Amino acid sequence: MSNITPQMVKELRNKTGAGMSDCKKALEENSGNMEEAITYLRKKGAATAEKRSDREAKEGVIVARTSKDGKTAIIAEINTETDFVAKNAEFVEYTKNVGEALITSNANTVEELMKVNLNGTTVENLHNDVLAKFSERIEIRRIKRITSQGCIDSYVHLGGKLAVLVEANCDKLNEKGKSLLHDIAMQIAAMSPIHIDKSDVSQETLAKEKEIYVEQAIADGKKPELAERIATGKIEKYFEEFCLMQQSFVKESGKTVADIVAEMGKDCGCDLKILSFIRYTRGGDE
Repeated sequence: MSNITPQMVKELRNKTGAGMSDCKKALEENSGNMEEAITYLRKKGAATAEKRSDREAKEGVIVARTSKDGKTAIIAEINTETDFVAKNAEFVEYTKNVGEALITSNANTVEELMKVNLNGTTVENLHNDVLAKFSERIEIRRIKRITSQGCIDSYVHLGGKLAVLVEANCDKLNEKGKSLLHDIAMQIAAMSPIHIDKSDVSQETLAKEKEIYVEQAIADGKKPELAERIATGKIEKYFEEFCLMQQSFVKESGKTVADIVAEMGKDCGCDLKILSFIRYTRGGDE
């Protein structure tokens, strides 16, 4: 169709963010019909995504949100191929919409999330829109939702390269307590604990760690009985490194996280406990 004007192409570009040549072709293929051209571009985005499926998407962001009442929180990893796209304003807006759709729905899988309606359209349409705008693989890699009778805090670090959700059993935290819970989320981000408390470490894990420490000590020339004592000491170090409650509190090194939690509990009049945490790093495992 020859009567596709530059103004029409510009209007379609403004509406979709797709490239000029793609916009022109979409209008030509749909006889200048703007709405059909938009649908065409969305379908094109979905189709070309299949062609990009063998390309690696290691950049992107992690989104974490907590509901206003602190009872629900979500975390999602959304990947791109390049940091350039990850920092693009339109991609950033897309990730915000994904977070909003996730926190305001009951979706627990990516497939369910794609069907969620947000501001008159589905997440799938938003996803196809963003695919049409950028010539690279974009995917929602993983999502997680938690709900609580207590309260949950979320923390996003390093511009979305890392994010944390942390759940406490008490919903009576004052502003100081909420601030400290946020500090604990930051602690999890910085110190990467594996367990909440040393009581959560399995006997199998402890036995394996101790065996390694004993063998290392013997290899260093220590007698078996001394190697045993060294291994026992290193187990305590293991707790201090990998168990959240036994870690030194980053903001007050003279105290452990357990000390801070006890103070929070006393302040809000409950037996405060950290029930769970989720820590996503971009490209990491669950």
